[in-house]
Amino acid sequence: MTQTAVRHFPLYIGGERVDTDERAYGMSVRAVLDPTGPETATLFRLLREGSEEELHAHPHVLCSAALATPAQGEAALRAAAAAVPRLRAVPLAERLGYIENLHERFLSHRDELSRILRMEGCPRRLAEAQLNVVLDLVRPESLDQARSLLRQEITTARHTIVLQRQPDGVVCVDPPANAPLFGLIASLVTLAGNAVVIRVPRSCAGSLSYALHEIIIPALESCGAPAGMFNVLCADYEVTMRQWLESPLVDSIYYFGSSEHGLALERQCVERGKRAILELSGNDGVLVWRDADLEYATAALLEAFYASGQTCFSPKYVIAHPAIADELFRRLKTAASALRPGDPEHSDTVLSPVLRATAFHRCLNEALDAGATKICGGNQVDLRGEPDPHGLFIEPTVLRVDGFTLAETVAAVREETFFPLLSVVVPEDGPDLPARSIAFLNGNAYGLRNSLWAEDQEVIELFTTTVANGGLLKVNDSHLGHAPYLPGLGGTGHSGGTHGEAAYPFLRASRLQAVAIATTRTHPRDAILGG
Repeated sequence: MTQTAVRHFPLYIGGERVDTDERAYGMSVRAVLDPTGPETATLFRLLREGSEEELHAHPHVLCSAALATPAQGEAALRAAAAAVPRLRAVPLAERLGYIENLHERFLSHRDELSRILRMEGCPRRLAEAQLNVVLDLVRPESLDQARSLLRQEITTARHTIVLQRQPDGVVCVDPPANAPLFGLIASLVTLAGNAVVIRVPRSCAGSLSYALHEIIIPALESCGAPAGMFNVLCADYEVTMRQWLESPLVDSIYYFGSSEHGLALERQCVERGKRAILELSGNDGVLVWRDADLEYATAALLEAFYASGQTCFSPKYVIAHPAIADELFRRLKTAASALRPGDPEHSDTVLSPVLRATAFHRCLNEALDAGATKICGGNQVDLRGEPDPHGLFIEPTVLRVDGFTLAETVAAVREETFFPLLSVVVPEDGPDLPARSIAFLNGNAYGLRNSLWAEDQEVIELFTTTVANGGLLKVNDSHLGHAPYLPGLGGTGHSGGTHGEAAYPFLRASRLQAVAIATTRTHPRDAILGG
């Protein structure tokens, strides 16, 4: 395999590229797939005592990124705060112009970004899915929609009414380590006039740094965006988050991560008068009705195993109408058992190494002990798909859970599972089954998205009007797939915090302001009394 030249990414503060002596290194998935190989052993030695030149020559090293000091983190916050008043003076049309050429730039860099994501261990299909979401959110039609949502003007007989969004100010972004490109979605807060400081996680510096330094920063610079509008740090999480929480310069923190940490962060932000914008864990449900297209529904349910279930908005549990449950299990068993591990860099596998094998086995055994039935899967396997108690992969696993009463007690159904485990709940039939199914979906503590497979229009109507849980509902469609104009993320409950909703970043990092401009001269007394 030909070694690609290793890139180095500096910090970006106040419009200037700043280098440091300390480094973080983006690693290839090969270091995980072959942890006992000689190249991996050499890598660990070089990380302790090797030179930068030696590390850049190592085949498992994808990139290096300059590590920020706390002083440089403070400098980034000052640069962002200084840019805010300048951004407030920039008309909305001009701010939209800053983003307009991102779509073309992402298209031109798409193949390289996809390659880097695969080298980091992201399966090809999930890499393409991430890129599709980002592309959809910066296409011209989406920016037109953003314009209409950020500012509306209404003409009445006596007034011009303006409904406009005012920016929060300085928004600090902490992206997800498992899908770093989704951190780019939060960058759209700039459309509302916010300045951004984004932290590149040390553990996944490659793809996100590439997108920031090769696509976003050059696009902003070519448009003459104010210096300090966008700042990039690669830094330690604990140090950076503490600095953001304590700094009076920070208005909002946009956080991607676990519900436990995110909801605790929300409380800390409230105590300090800051806004927490949260994209947290998920436990998405799918309702498969008796008249569903089972071929398509099965294909959508297999998305539960994309990246081995280690994405927040993949399907986690299913409610299967008892009339089609047996046939659905037959299809799921055949399709899930056919999924095999593979090298994400060189194959179309959807499975990836599982980081929480111990938690998987504990969750599976607890469900089986409670009365669930295993349909397929459940074993750790190696890269070839052969059984291996220490294997990095886990077979796609399907459980049958009979009845809502049992399902309420099973953590595999009611909690987020971050591994390849899909629980299928088969309730008792009856005339009130639609209402009971909706109540079960609404009773979920999480709330990213829910989906339905059905042909009955009454069932579709009931689902779309009464499922209040979740930021997104989908009907007869891919659960993971993105559609134009839809918000990329967002949710309720443990997925989005107290103020969670379907998330357009530029709306979540701004506040609605109403303006009334009188167009006729009316005495105030008459305005009040209607004379």
